[in-house]
Amino acid sequence: QLKQKGATFYKINRGGDITYHGPGQVVGYPILDLENFFTDIHKYLRLLEEMIILTLSEYGLKAERSPGETGVWLYVGTPFARKICAMGVRASRWVTMHGFALNVNADLGYFDNIIPCGIKEKAVTSLHVELGKESVDMEEVKEKLLKHFIALFEIAN
Repeated sequence: QLKQKGATFYKINRGGDITYHGPGQVVGYPILDLENFFTDIHKYLRLLEEMIILTLSEYGLKAERSPGETGVWLYVGTPFARKICAMGVRASRWVTMHGFALNVNADLGYFDNIIPCGIKEKAVTSLHVELGKESVDMEEVKEKLLKHFIALFEIAN
């Protein structure tokens, strides 16, 4: 089914189970030596989630964490809960690999062929769908993400 849609499957060593990367997503794989920041992979994940939450709040969305589930979600704790950003990271000697995929203008049909992040009972969404727009300016989203990344990780620019 994936081949019929023009998608290719790759097995990699990131955390977070199966996901999809494709057009319409902002995929960020920061490579950081956490020894220069903090040696706590969970804190790193929470800061990446916070970057997404702050960015989505600029679009008027109440994004949040879902207890026990990595990533960023909308409508947590309701039957309408859906994931807007997947995360899967790994670190070796405190150097990070992999990262996040924020659905901005993503074709959500690709997710019909997988169980995103191993979670069957919850839907996936995209920023353009939530805003009721045909598309959202990807460069604008990237600028907002970068602004929050710099602030959260206290990087001098």
